[in-house]
Amino acid sequence: MAKNRKNQAAEIRFGPVIKVVLLCSLICGSAIGYVWQKNQIDRLGRKISEDEIALKQVKSNNKLLVDQIAFLHSPVMLDRRVKELNLGLAPAQPLQVVRLTDVPPAPGQDGPRQFAQRPVAGATQ
Repeated sequence: MAKNRKNQAAEIRFGPVIKVVLLCSLICGSAIGYVWQKNQIDRLGRKISEDEIALKQVKSNNKLLVDQIAFLHSPVMLDRRVKELNLGLAPAQPLQVVRLTDVPPAPGQDGPRQFAQRPVAGATQ
């Protein structure tokens, strides 16, 4: 005798429905993940572009400041500032210049010379 479909258990009829729901949720989840990932890529791309523009501005500003420092350190500018501030500074006379020479280390002495010596314990001064 053939079984009547109306008399089958409820679990059997809900089996295909559960499979369809799981498959649809998997597809929808994948689609949402794909859109989210593309959105993140686009957002990060825009941030990289903004950061590159900011880096160019900082480099340009840095170059301007380096040029300004070089100008302010130039002898012409220093002389002008001395005259503006009435400091009364002048180039050093040859007799005012003391030149120091570095003595090469003695043969057999490898390291740098020691000019000061630490006091020895128990030594009298």
